[in-house]
Parts: sequence; C-alpha cells; structure tokens
Amino acid sequence: MTFPSVHPALGRTLVARGYFVPTSVQLAVLEPQTAGRDLLVSAQTGSGKTVAFGLAIAPTLLAGADRLPHAAQPLALIIAPTRELAMQVQRELDWLYADTAARIVTCVGGMDARAEARQLSDGAHIVVGTPGRLRDHLERRRLDLSKLAAVVLDEADEMLDLGFREDLEFILDATPAGRQTLLFSATMPREIENLARRYQREAVRIETANRHEQHADIEYRAMRVVPGDTENAVVNVLRFHEASAAIVFCSTREGVKRTHARLVERGFSAVALSGELTQNERTHALQALRDGRARVLVATDVAARGLDLPALALVIHADLPNDAETLLHRSGRTGRAGNKGLCVLIVPFNRRRKADVLLAGAKLKVTWGAAPTAEEIRARDQDRFLASSIFTNAATDEDLKLAQALQAGRTADEIALALVRIHRAQLPAPEDLAEDTGPPPRRDDQTRGARERVEFRQDRSRAPRSQDRDERISPRDSASPRKVRDHGREMVWFGIDIGHERKADPRWLLPLLCRAGNVTKAEIGAIKIFDRDTRFQIAAEFADNFADAARAMKPNEGRISRIGASMGDEAGARSSPPGAARQHKAGEAKTATTYDPLSAPRGKAPWRDKKKEKGGGHPHRKGDAHRTADAARTQANGQKPHAGASKSTSATRPTSKYAHKKKRGTTS
Repeated sequence: MTFPSVHPALGRTLVARGYFVPTSVQLAVLEPQTAGRDLLVSAQTGSGKTVAFGLAIAPTLLAGADRLPHAAQPLALIIAPTRELAMQVQRELDWLYADTAARIVTCVGGMDARAEARQLSDGAHIVVGTPGRLRDHLERRRLDLSKLAAVVLDEADEMLDLGFREDLEFILDATPAGRQTLLFSATMPREIENLARRYQREAVRIETANRHEQHADIEYRAMRVVPGDTENAVVNVLRFHEASAAIVFCSTREGVKRTHARLVERGFSAVALSGELTQNERTHALQALRDGRARVLVATDVAARGLDLPALALVIHADLPNDAETLLHRSGRTGRAGNKGLCVLIVPFNRRRKADVLLAGAKLKVTWGAAPTAEEIRARDQDRFLASSIFTNAATDEDLKLAQALQAGRTADEIALALVRIHRAQLPAPEDLAEDTGPPPRRDDQTRGARERVEFRQDRSRAPRSQDRDERISPRDSASPRKVRDHGREMVWFGIDIGHERKADPRWLLPLLCRAGNVTKAEIGAIKIFDRDTRFQIAAEFADNFADAARAMKPNEGRISRIGASMGDEAGARSSPPGAARQHKAGEAKTATTYDPLSAPRGKAPWRDKKKEKGGGHPHRKGDAHRTADAARTQANGQKPHAGASKSTSATRPTSKYAHKKKRGTTS
C-alpha cells in the first residue's frame, strides 16, 4: 500500500527516501475525514509519528501551492519535550519538506538564544522548540505567532511529566484561535484529555494500537542473576547479542558512571548520558552512537527521553524502572519503524517480586531464563567468526601479495592461529556468573520446621522450654567454635573494622554487607557494633561464598574477616561475638549496639543499647542490683551512706558527679 492523498512535493521526497508503505499512524492521519481537522493521536513510540504530523499539516501550510511563500512569521509550531527530540524532528522535516523551500528553525534550551533570535528575525516557516525556550522567546517578543496556522504537541504526556504544563498553556494561549491543533501522545492520561478539551475543537480521536497489546516488534526477556552480578550480566548480554547499537538503562547518575566505567574498562565502545552533562557533551555522545564510533549508550530515564536512534536493536534494563509506564518508554527506544528489537531485564532474585509487578502492570509476555554464560558466548563467537564476511569478500591485489608472503614464510596452522588470536583480541572477555539458585528459604519457614520437632506430652501440652532449647541446639553445634544457632539456623561470625569511632550504623552497614558479600538481608543474623569494629552473623551455608566475595571490597569500604571462635549466651540460643568481653582502654565505652534484621518488630528502630537494658530504665540511672552492689562496697570500705539513700540501696555520695564513673573506668 502506497501513501494516499499526499501532496505531490512531499510524495516525491518520500519516494526518494525509500518510503513506500505507510505505517498505521501515517495512514490514519491521511484519511479524507481528517484533512484540516484537530487530531488527538495515540500511537506507540517509534511508529513514525514525526512523518505522520508532517504529512497532516502539509495541506494547511501549502494550501494547494507547490512551494511555501517567502519566510516571515511562522506558519507552524512544533513543541517537543527535549532538545534531542526537537532536533530529531527538525532533521525529519528538513528532508520531508525539501522540495517546498521550507525554512525550519529550532529553539531549544542549551543553545545560543541570540543566534536563535537572529534566525527568527530572518523569517521561518516552521519553528521546532522546547516549551521553556519557546516561552522565553515569546516573552522577549522575538517570536511572533500571529500568522500561525498549525500547532503540534509531540510526546505531550512526557511534557506534562516533566512539569511543562504552565509553559504549554502560556504558548497555546498566545496562538490564534483558528489554528489546527494536533496532539500526539503515547498514553492518554486524564491530564492530556483535559488539555485537548481546552485547546482543541471537535478533535478526531485516532488510536492506532491497542494499549493492552504488546509491541509486536519487541521481544522481551528477563534474566535471573545473583545480587551483585548485574554488571557482569550486562557485559555478557552485550557480548552474546553483539547488537550494532544498544542502550543500558540505570536508575541513578552514579549507576551510569559506574556501569559506563566498567564497560569501557572491559573494552566496549560506550558513551554515557546523564542529566549533569552539558548540551555539547550530549550532542557528541549521541553523534558517536549514530555514526558507529560507539556501540553502547549508558543512560538514565530522564536523560534518554526523546531519543530517536533508528538503529537501536537492544535495550538492557540494568536497574528495574519504578513503574510500568517507564518500562514501556524505555523499551520503546527499540523496535522502531518496523525494525525488530530486543528488550532484556536483569532481575536479581531479591527483585523478582518487583519485576513481576512491573510486567503485570505493562501486560507484557516475557521469556524468563538465565543470563548468557561464558561458554555460550564463546560458542556464539566461533559461529560468528566462521560466518564472517572476511572469508568471502573479494580479494584485492595487495591482499593476494600479502597472503602469498604469509604462505611462503608460515605454515597454514600458524596463519590460522594468528588469525584467531587477532579476532579474539578485539573482543571483550565474557564474565563468569555465579549460579542463580533462587532466593533462600524464608527464616520463618525454617524456624517453623524446628518448632514442629518439639515433642508434646500425651495431654497435648507443650514440653518445657528447656527441651525446646535442647532441640534447637545439637551437641555438634554447641561444640563448634565458629557456628551457632540463630532462628533455627547455623550462623558463622564475621567481623569488619568499622565501629562507633567511624559512626557505624545498621542503616548503612546492612546494605554494605549485602553488596560486599552478594547476600540478602535474610542471610544476615545479629549485628553487634563496638567502638572499633562490628561483629555480625552470616548463615553457615552462605559463609564461604560470602568470605570469597568480601575479599573484593575496596580498602576504604572496610576489611571483612572470618572470626574463628564465639562465646555463647542463653545456653547457645543466641551467641555473643568473640572478643565481646575484651578489656577496654580508659575512655572507651563498654556497650555494644545490637541489631537483628529480622527479629525486630516492624515500624520500630531494630536496635537496642545494652547500657539501657542493664540500667533497667534511663541509661544514666542505676538499677536496683547496681545500687545494692554499691552499698555493699561502701560498707566494706568503712564509709557511711549519704542521707538521701535507702537502707537497702545505700551508697556513698560521690565527691563529683563523675566519681562513680571514674571508679569503674568508663569516663571519657
């Protein structure tokens, strides 16, 4: 099917460009009943919307003429959410209106506003810009919209998400009442519908794709990995598919920096895109990706909005997005204009529930599997190498001379081996991934199994607590110098050289331990923070892997080591870390802050101070037992209790308010 009822000047450029079959949205806007009407269009990202609204406004701008009149006040205004999208729209309209002598000017943030003002003063037929810069030109009276015949809002939903509502309303209020208004949006939330009712007149509603249908040109895959192997999985996915252009999405700027540095270190030609880059840096990064100098783009959601990269074949979600709509916007960067695309989600097992919610909200059918292994990548490399065009391309005279010289001085095996080495030297080495065994069993399931083994009497009453404790702790466990029982599991004590002196706090220590040892909160038991170090428990079945992974920690992050002995308390049901009873220097606190990630009640601070427990109340007040002991020591020294003390808890009046602390050696 060819383009119907297209202006002859635009029809010639479409044929010259190789456009013969229109997309669904392009075909919909060219229907006879839509000519000159306001349009409210909902279409998938990458469905050819730029060419569609360029064709839709052509009859209004040209009015039957072959060429546009002399450029003066703008006839059409295109509003886009980002600089990159506005510049992409300008490039598309440049070739589409090439035979109409159209003068197209861009007004975007980050560019020279004075140069834009000079271009506007010279006259323009079509102005493409971002809301903020267009409003600035209007307020400075550099942009005259009195002759405007058509207005297009491209990606209107993104403009509202970015907070451009006031700018859009200011611009639309400055346009003539008889204009043609086209509103293009990937989604149609209530805010878009309200905007359409206010600024459009009897708009024709066009919806070219079912919102509940999956994009037919995008294949979705989800890959399970072990927490901490996300970057390694990204490397293997890029190596396995060898896409001509790929984009890796991260949630934060720091994630973009870290992932980009890792890919460059591994030998990938990668560029980064985040909100802190200047417009010049962003332009160079995108141009490197377009002309093939870079193959991978690492970006955040906001920085990648409005990007149009037709050759993009692979999208990798290194970090899961926050909602289903963001997932669709990310994935929509590929599979454009009829091209096939692949979308890969990297899902650690502790993010599996979030991934299920996102996929259900986006109504996507995903193929679950493991990330490519190093063996699979090497096998794919061999297949690609054997099918390479270097073996089938026509040889030049210089190639034949060099080949004859090689054959004269080297054997066939040596030549083949050198060729293989040169080929492999150009490829980044694949990563070895840890085996994903899924999430560990929940601790409450394990404790339930221990409780079910407790014997009951014939009258169905429960056995004494001492039997329950004996059932939980076997002789083998109590005899082990390293393993203790915690919540029905064997635990191993580790230590890290971070304590109260370095402002240790469970709120940031727990994520640090999980990240350093590739474990989750479920594998970590009690955490005891001392002045100069912190002791914590790791489930015995994860202890060896935790110790191996912790060796890769940076020196400034701390040093983790396994502790070889432990001291039990409460008959072994709960263990104190080794060294807890060590001698402290004068001025050091004897207390330890204890944190249990799972046994603490929800909604409360899951830590407790030993000093408060021993005091029986306020941490600076003594309990009855301490006051009795002080009275006994006072009488033994031949001193009289002070007048305000009770007989059972009498104590000497200290010479200073710190005297009793100095006696115990705890003053600072």
